[in-house]
Amino acid sequence: MRIVILTGAGISAESGLSTFRDKGGIWSRYDLKDLATPEAFARNPAFVHEFYNMRRANVRKAKPNPAHESLARLEKNYPGEVTLVTQNVDDLHERAGHSRVIHMHGRHGSALCAECGHRWEAPEVMRVEDPCPACGRPATRPDVVWFGEIPYHMDEILGALARADLFVAIGTSGTVYPAAGFVAQARETGSRTLELNLESSAQTRLFDETRTGPATEIVPQWVDEMLA
Repeated sequence: MRIVILTGAGISAESGLSTFRDKGGIWSRYDLKDLATPEAFARNPAFVHEFYNMRRANVRKAKPNPAHESLARLEKNYPGEVTLVTQNVDDLHERAGHSRVIHMHGRHGSALCAECGHRWEAPEVMRVEDPCPACGRPATRPDVVWFGEIPYHMDEILGALARADLFVAIGTSGTVYPAAGFVAQARETGSRTLELNLESSAQTRLFDETRTGPATEIVPQWVDEMLA
C-alpha cells in the first residue's frame, strides 16, 4: 500500500513551535503583509530577516516529539511506500530520523538568492548585505514560500497523491491551498483518507475517518496499528 502523509504546524506544536492561526500564534502577533510576502521583503528586508532569524533560532532549540519519531519509524519499517510531505519549514522530521521529507513551503535551514536562485545552508544569522556564494550579489533571502508564491515540488506531490492508496493529514488546519485541496484530489483517485488532528478541521467532512487528540498521542497509536 502506498501512503502519502501531509503534516502541518500541529505536529510541531508540542515541540514548542507555535502554530500560525491559533490564539497566541504567530499571525496574531505579527502582520503577514509585513513579514511573509515578496513585497514585504522588498520594502523592509532587514525587518524580515530579523523575524526569520528569530524563527530559525527557535527551530534549532526545539526537539522532535513522539509524533515525528513515530513517522520516522513508519518510514523505516513499513513494507509499502511512505511519502512524507510537510507544510512546515522546521527540520524536526529529519532530526527524528525521517530520511526524505518533501518541504512544500521551504526550510528555515536554507538560504536562497533572489537573483540567481542558488541555495545553501543558512547561517544562524542572515543579513541584507550577505552576498550569494554563487553570484556575489547581496540578494540573500529565507528559502521559504511566502504568500503569493508557488509551493515547491508540486509535480512530485501531485504524482504521489495520484498513486496513493491512503492519504493522511496530520496537524493541519485545512485552510491553506494548495495543501487544503490534497484530500479532495486523493479522493478523486480512490484513495482512503484519514485525518489526525487536535480538533476537527475545515476539511473534516471530506475525510473517511477523523481522529482527534494531541499529535504525540494519536500519531504513535496510528503508526503502531499500521506496523502491527
